[in-house]
Amino acid sequence: MFTTPSGFSPHLACAEPGEEEEAPQEGPGPGACLADGPPITSASLDTLIQNLVPTADYYPEKAYVFTFLLSARLFIPPPELLARVCELCIKQQQLDQSPLDTAKVRKFGPKILQLLTEWTETFPTDFRDEKMVGHLKDIIHRIAPCDEAYWKTLNQVLQKLSQRLALMSQGEESIVKVSLNASSISDKLVAFKTKPPPIQKDMLSICNDPYTLAQQLTHVELEHLRHIGPEEFVQAFVQKDPLDGTQVNFYFELCFLQPAKKKQRAQVIEFFIDVARECFNIGNFNSLMAIISGMNMSPVSRLKKTWGKAKTAKFFILEHQMDPTGNFYNYRTALRGAAHRSQTANSNRERIVIPFFSLLIKDIYFLNEGCANRLPNGHVNFEKFVELARQVGEFMTWKQVECPFEEDRAILHYLHTAPIFSEDGLYLASYESESPENQVEKDRWKALRSNVLGKT
Repeated sequence: MFTTPSGFSPHLACAEPGEEEEAPQEGPGPGACLADGPPITSASLDTLIQNLVPTADYYPEKAYVFTFLLSARLFIPPPELLARVCELCIKQQQLDQSPLDTAKVRKFGPKILQLLTEWTETFPTDFRDEKMVGHLKDIIHRIAPCDEAYWKTLNQVLQKLSQRLALMSQGEESIVKVSLNASSISDKLVAFKTKPPPIQKDMLSICNDPYTLAQQLTHVELEHLRHIGPEEFVQAFVQKDPLDGTQVNFYFELCFLQPAKKKQRAQVIEFFIDVARECFNIGNFNSLMAIISGMNMSPVSRLKKTWGKAKTAKFFILEHQMDPTGNFYNYRTALRGAAHRSQTANSNRERIVIPFFSLLIKDIYFLNEGCANRLPNGHVNFEKFVELARQVGEFMTWKQVECPFEEDRAILHYLHTAPIFSEDGLYLASYESESPENQVEKDRWKALRSNVLGKT
């Protein structure tokens, strides 16, 4: 029985070309709490920067800080933005005057430190640029004469930042290492019937419990998501280089194609149907979709004799849940359920939400493409970026959940080092498993044996 864990709310409604725009609204001044005034729908970049700058009596809402720091990089590089913020602080607080107004600076100091702390914690990669650290140190140097504790706070912020960046670098290196290990096996695929092992050890010999494998896949997914920063979604727009994560489909395809006998292949298919069901119940929609996609790709779906041996009723239920009809309506309903469960959870087990990542990227991509960054009068379309921040912020909350399942190092090692073959390699394995049925397939098989295996 399937539990119903769920989606992204509808995209921000954007004016169609030719529709009349509402009158742009300037945001409230820096002395006003943004929450007390009307929501900012649009404003000049200068106004938005001014709203970010704290004063002795004002600090922007946390949601505003995240939204603006996320989206501002589309208009101004982070080092230039921080330089502008520091310039405004110096001017407004008269930090270039001597002597300083100690009472005023002591009210302002904690607020600028709070802003810089939020920035370093949420967007740490911005501070890989030495200019960012230089601006940070300069502004603290100006207020430190009024309270030596500011230096201590700065050192703590820099220490945490250094640790966070070091961890991120280690994570990035480990991802590259795993990718290189997998790709090194490449397409030199030998027919499984003639050359079994050790590389081609099948999954069932490592783990034969669907729930355990679903748990370990959840570990892998969360570890991968942990290294994705919010700014990467925006940078992908600028570089036209969408974030991706589809190689896992080819890994699952390989699992289905490995066994030499159709009865064994049918058992593997049934096993992974159960794994997919457990992923659904956990809230791991990305692994669920990877398994379903792997089964539906041609090298696997063409194995009619194998599918004839497998019990597939549960598979069709899962397929229905991930049906793309109605813009993935069923999946989005399930995702909303999982998100609600996560919000009211009493344990990390119930907090797990791993969205179908490719669809998340597609949603954010179409939000970006469907709505202009600036309005005709040059103002920033801030309403668009509020929605962008909502979607990215939701993802950031989900990815920070600690995986509650115990790690199984043998399974994780297998998942990290299992070979990943290209489409040609997978088709060759498919034809080796069940012979080509028509002349087109026979010709392709012959060409693949020649190109991949060097056989004629």
